[in-house]
Amino acid sequence: MQLFYVPEVSGNQVRLDETESKHAIRVLRLGKGEKVNIVDGKGGFYVAEIADANPKKCMLQILSKIKEFGKRNFHLHIAIAPTKNNDRFEWFLEKATEIGIDEITPLITEHSERKTVNTERFEKILVSAVKQSVKAYLPKLHQPVAFKELVTNAAEEKKFIAYVDENHRDHLKNRVQMNDHVLILIGPEGDFSKTEIELALKNGFVPVSLGDSRLRTETAGVVACHIVNLAND
Repeated sequence: MQLFYVPEVSGNQVRLDETESKHAIRVLRLGKGEKVNIVDGKGGFYVAEIADANPKKCMLQILSKIKEFGKRNFHLHIAIAPTKNNDRFEWFLEKATEIGIDEITPLITEHSERKTVNTERFEKILVSAVKQSVKAYLPKLHQPVAFKELVTNAAEEKKFIAYVDENHRDHLKNRVQMNDHVLILIGPEGDFSKTEIELALKNGFVPVSLGDSRLRTETAGVVACHIVNLAND
């Protein structure tokens, strides 16, 4: 059954936006009376029926609803430096969403090679990944924030910073437990500066390793996401 994203669902009828309508009627060739699924990005999962197969404003009749579909008992927030190559950061967004993540913050650091991002495009990638992985919760994408601002205001109960260091650091897998609310910082290709690391540690962040390999920024983000999800599996 086909899955569509409708951010605002109220009452027994909803309308797909023009893009989703065109995809449903022109691309998938769905017709009146056919059943589809809807997610609202807030935990709602719906079964609906096409009431009006208009390719510009397809109307759906809601048949049933599941609240808090796929709700998890843990919370994962990754603050990660945007990569110089946008495709790599978009790959992280897609894969982290498919694996499972709640919040994403583009993190502006001293060594960041990119300090502006196209949040509108990123939102579309998140929606597509939610539909692909059949999730009812859309990750919250924050506006880019400076490193100092984030680390001094972070409220998560467990806070970690992953960076390259020859000294031994405990692996993230040994630090994360089930049902934790976690924030993980992932640095740019040039890594965090010494000053940034010191500031993070001063503000309660725990240094962690993601393994022996030196990972690209986007790979490190996906690995961290997988570790936290695996700890809660």
